[in-house]
Amino acid sequence: MSIAAAMAMRTRLSALSDSPELDVSLLLCRCIDKPRSYLYSWPERELTAEQQQQFLQFLARRIAGEPIAHILGERDFWSLPLAVSPLTLIPRPDTECLVERALEMLTGHENPLILDLGTGTGAIALALASERADAEVLASDFSSEVVALAQRNRDALGLTNLQLVCSNWFSDIPRKRFNLIVSNPPYIDPDDPHLSQGDVRFEPMSALVAAEGGMADLRCIIQESPNYLVTGGELLLEHGYDQGELVRQALSERGFTQVASQLDYGGNERISWGRWQ
Repeated sequence: MSIAAAMAMRTRLSALSDSPELDVSLLLCRCIDKPRSYLYSWPERELTAEQQQQFLQFLARRIAGEPIAHILGERDFWSLPLAVSPLTLIPRPDTECLVERALEMLTGHENPLILDLGTGTGAIALALASERADAEVLASDFSSEVVALAQRNRDALGLTNLQLVCSNWFSDIPRKRFNLIVSNPPYIDPDDPHLSQGDVRFEPMSALVAAEGGMADLRCIIQESPNYLVTGGELLLEHGYDQGELVRQALSERGFTQVASQLDYGGNERISWGRWQ
């Protein structure tokens, strides 16, 4: 099988994926250990028998619906290569909107203290730690296995300004006052039909769904965050496309000011925030 013939098999993914050519190229690059540019420069090159077998196995897994990130064991986020596993959410581009907003909020703050709740792979915390070397970042997750994964990502990136702790939301967070608390918590209604579609079928329900129509964890974080924020500190949350109004209401009722929301790259309300006075 040539590289060109392997690339032509993207047609098998056309009904499954929004980016079949990208999917096939990523799988193929892993098998031949070459960059994507190589695929287009040397389309006539033949795969070895071992490379072909691995590629076809990868392709079969993708056709069965398994996410590319799980097949390859990694996903880039904020230009950072992150190890992923079925224990965590796969970092998504729209979450980079939260990182962008967080960095704007930190403008003018020297040596800020940042808390990331429910860190998963560590994507948000690692992005902030990489951009703000002067920051002290603390990230938490309720699963010790997930915390270990985030620690591996931290160590691989050589970031020394990020610490991780096992905590169920605020249960084991040190009594510090942070300049910024960020979180991408579970926010999907358990009855949402999208849970049986696409990549989310392969992701842990504990990282996706929350009671009260998806609002339970968001409300918990909003309720407890003031106990961990400095005066003028801010809380920044990712939420569902249809939850912006509910999150703003919860923030305002708790006493946050300057409450607002922002759209994601798809034009949906995706992040909301407030300042604690």
